[in-house]
Amino acid sequence: YFWMLCEGIYLHTLIVVAVFAEEQHLHWYYLLGWGFPLVPVSIHAVARKKYFDDNCWMSVETHLLYAVHGPIVAALLVNLFFLLNIIRVLVTKLRDTHRAESNMYMKAVRATLILVPLLGIQFVIFPWRPENQLAGEVYEYVMHILMHYQGLLVATIFCFFNGEVQAALKRQWMQCKTQWGQRRKDHCSMRSTSYTATSITEVPSFTYHHDCNTEHLNGRHTEDSELVALKSGDTYA
Repeated sequence: YFWMLCEGIYLHTLIVVAVFAEEQHLHWYYLLGWGFPLVPVSIHAVARKKYFDDNCWMSVETHLLYAVHGPIVAALLVNLFFLLNIIRVLVTKLRDTHRAESNMYMKAVRATLILVPLLGIQFVIFPWRPENQLAGEVYEYVMHILMHYQGLLVATIFCFFNGEVQAALKRQWMQCKTQWGQRRKDHCSMRSTSYTATSITEVPSFTYHHDCNTEHLNGRHTEDSELVALKSGDTYA
């Protein structure tokens, strides 16, 4: 819940208080998101151990859970204020750009639908589970989908739809394509060179046996044999 509050503070600072947008430091968000929840949890744990030392720390028979639920409700109410203020600023900016009124309200509605699960506003809109069985099951499904896909929603908005991230991915993709094309070109060139060298060195040769006619040398009968190797391209006379 406090990380949802961190998201609300970040968006509100980025959109509404744009003067300080460049001065945001992440260590304050780390302190709020991870450090501050230790305070109410520690208070609840110590009080639970001292006054209600039983096996179920989530028991609703005591009012100690308000030590945990109180800060959660406060964080959600602050996020609700951030949401309303962000929508007000967006509508004002769209109106100043002289956009069509229908288009302006559609953008505002779209921004609201995106920010509601991002900031946990659904817990403010539907604070209790309906007692009806069918309505209760629908409530459980909707709440679990919004909660468990919140990380994907944050990654989609802040990462996948971010212009700088998309530009970096495009640059990386173009570099990979260029390197792959160059490697393929070099590989084809090496294969062509190797094939040419092999064709030159492996020249076929032809061998035949030539029997010379009988000659008479000093009155003696002699037969000579010549083994002649002709390479392709030579002329035999």
